[in-house]
Amino acid sequence: MPTDQTMPGSHATPPFLRFLIAVLPVVAVSVAGGLVTRAKIPTWYAGLEKPSFNPPNWVFGPVWTTLYALMAYALWRILSLPKSTPGRTGAVALFFVQLALNSAWSFAFFGAQSPLMGLVVIATLIVAILATIVAFWKLDRIAAWLLVPYLAWVSYATLLNGSIWQLNG
Repeated sequence: MPTDQTMPGSHATPPFLRFLIAVLPVVAVSVAGGLVTRAKIPTWYAGLEKPSFNPPNWVFGPVWTTLYALMAYALWRILSLPKSTPGRTGAVALFFVQLALNSAWSFAFFGAQSPLMGLVVIATLIVAILATIVAFWKLDRIAAWLLVPYLAWVSYATLLNGSIWQLNG
């Protein structure tokens, strides 16, 4: 009988491929979101009424850079597990669902200039992040904890998004 190391699918994703899978999609989402967002900040976004708890614009860059790094590292940890680990494939799929929703928010809120559409996307994003944390928790608790600041920030961003929608609707 083969050992766990010789069974098909028992090995973790090779290190370089793991790095590419964990980092490139996160960077792509960051860059795409930044491109659609940056153009709208001095124009459309500047003209919106915002709640008193809206942070200064310079806060968003460092916060998102940190969160994206934590997200990529969390995924890297999950990809480090053997491919045959029960729940690994589903956890990775959930990660990419939430990542797609993360990207969709920038296009909905800033690209479409629609706080309401952004609110719909970000509410769905929170559910996807929670599902990803639960899936990661079953596999690697550190990876799950790495997503908690992201959940906290997106929860805050949801409140901000909803307030902007109310103030400008």
